[in-house]
Amino acid sequence: MIDEASVRRQYELLRPSLDERGRRLFAASQVRALGYGGLSLVARATGMAPSTIGRELKELDQGATRSERQRRPGGGRKRLVETDATLESDLLSLVGPMTLGCPERPLLWVSKSLEKLAAALRAMGHTVSANTVRRLLRHLGFSRQGNAKANEGRGHPDRDAQFDHINARVLEFQAADQPVISVDTKKKELIGNYKNAGTEWRPERCPRRVNVHDFENKDLGKAIPYGVYDIADNAGWVSVGVTHDTAQFAVSAVRLWWEKMGRGRYPGADRVMITADGGGSNGSRVRLWKRELQALADETGLTISVCHYPPGTSKWNKIEHRLFCHISRNWRGRPLTSRLAVVELIAATTTMTGLTVACEVDPTEYQKGVKVTGEEMDSLSITRDDFHPEWNYTISPRANVRAVILA
Repeated sequence: MIDEASVRRQYELLRPSLDERGRRLFAASQVRALGYGGLSLVARATGMAPSTIGRELKELDQGATRSERQRRPGGGRKRLVETDATLESDLLSLVGPMTLGCPERPLLWVSKSLEKLAAALRAMGHTVSANTVRRLLRHLGFSRQGNAKANEGRGHPDRDAQFDHINARVLEFQAADQPVISVDTKKKELIGNYKNAGTEWRPERCPRRVNVHDFENKDLGKAIPYGVYDIADNAGWVSVGVTHDTAQFAVSAVRLWWEKMGRGRYPGADRVMITADGGGSNGSRVRLWKRELQALADETGLTISVCHYPPGTSKWNKIEHRLFCHISRNWRGRPLTSRLAVVELIAATTTMTGLTVACEVDPTEYQKGVKVTGEEMDSLSITRDDFHPEWNYTISPRANVRAVILA
């Protein structure tokens, strides 16, 4: 398929050996090959005016010969940079304060619009248009670019060491056929006829009509998806909350995963490893998270090992790019009109690698601001690792409490 980049490469290769007539013929032939929309694409790729290419197309249709349209050497209007010696330097002085990116790299980009730059140059005495500014910026190595999420914020000095620690623990658990799960809360979603990012296939000129404003519908509320992803089994569980994203809600999702999926998948398991972010409802400093995990350990008899990712590295959590991204792709362009729609769309998420997802609504009303006392924390059976004990710890079931539960 011919695209703008390929046309530009061909033109740059052939241009030194073509005269003016040859360049116009090349452009016209490319337009003919591309069909609808080709004129604007070729004009951008070659830098020729669309009117120039259009005249050549007409001459081709009329059968004009080479001798009729060959311009003498040196003819034609000179480029502005040849007749206006200070144009490029003045343009660079304007874009300098707005230049983004690394100045040592050849490709830069600017934040001001072409029209504003052209107006500023005209105020300095230059005769330019926005299209001329576009061509000059491309010639100078500039382009329009979006943002790239690459900066993780302030890095912890033991960031890589913690990743190595997590990897070693994961391999240890998997070698013993013990479950390893990645947990996190997905972005809260408004329930109702609201715009959802992305596109879907629909009849032409028939977009789905949604609300103009994204004000929360108090009757429908929000959906709070909390996910549990089994790394070895490539399977996920999602609890859709209706009130608040709390530690009790998070551990309840882990409990449901174990009851409905984990116990059957790992019948001989007596341990489970959880990898989680360092903040949110499952944060490393959240007392309620640890208290609820202790209750889960007492109920199930499982020894629960937790490893938190270092600050600023939440996107490395497996659930982000193995479960949540596929859910977002599955419901792109579709308004989440009800909680049932949320559940069905999440449960219908699959991938070529065999991902399966189960989902249920958790109707429990979780309260915010639940306090955990120092005495409660002292009663927990927590063993902290020697390496970053605030990130890595193990919660064991308490024999006396479990005996009471079983009784």
